[in-house]
Amino acid sequence: PRRSRRRKSVAIAYESAQGDGAEQGTSEPQKPRWEPRDWRQQLERIREMRRSRDAPVDEMGVQKCYDSTAPPQVMRYQVLLSLMLSSQTKDQVTSAAMLRLRQRGLTVDSILQMDDATLGQIIYPVGFWRNKVKYIKQTTAILKQKYGGDIPRTVEELVQLPGVGPKMAHLAMNIAWDSVSGIAVDTHVHRITNRLKWVKKETRHPEETRVALEDWLPRELWREINWLLVGFGQQTCLPVNPRCTECLNQDICPAAKRH
Repeated sequence: PRRSRRRKSVAIAYESAQGDGAEQGTSEPQKPRWEPRDWRQQLERIREMRRSRDAPVDEMGVQKCYDSTAPPQVMRYQVLLSLMLSSQTKDQVTSAAMLRLRQRGLTVDSILQMDDATLGQIIYPVGFWRNKVKYIKQTTAILKQKYGGDIPRTVEELVQLPGVGPKMAHLAMNIAWDSVSGIAVDTHVHRITNRLKWVKKETRHPEETRVALEDWLPRELWREINWLLVGFGQQTCLPVNPRCTECLNQDICPAAKRH
């Protein structure tokens, strides 16, 4: 039945051409790919606004939190830990907590030897710090037992770790393994792409947004988009009272508050 349906649609597609196309055996016409209106111009203007690289994410984001002189395995572990700490936490707070941890010598073994109370004191006041103490201890034990102290190199395995979600997994792949596995969507990316109508219909959760964006956004932009939009969301496209009058996209943004 599937074959006959395909033949029928090809025949219909070529009706206006009086059957010549069907005889030539040309394939079924491709449906034009959906993409948001003005997105390239909007993206270029956001790049322009981010050129000075002075948002908190630029100075204190996860890519700045690990010890770049550490052995690769230790460095990757520190990347994952900073991502776990960063959830629901400002970059400044995550960066300070990571610095305190690194001063103690931040490795898989040093965390496993540390008691929960001490770990809690060091990472406080990151968001949900009590839960994070538990997750960090559980995840670190798994890394030691199952991965020889390294971190997994697939998204599927990363999201199995306690306290690691899809956004963290994609960022870990990008920063720790230098591999683009998907778009890392946090609250900033989720909010801004909905405001710009970069999703066909409004999405309710970051994971839904990731799927919607990956459907049309060219893959070569996947690595850049998180960093670009997070900084833009920290400085201009704020959650409450966005600074639309300062935004270069105010004339082509569907959500702009024009005065």
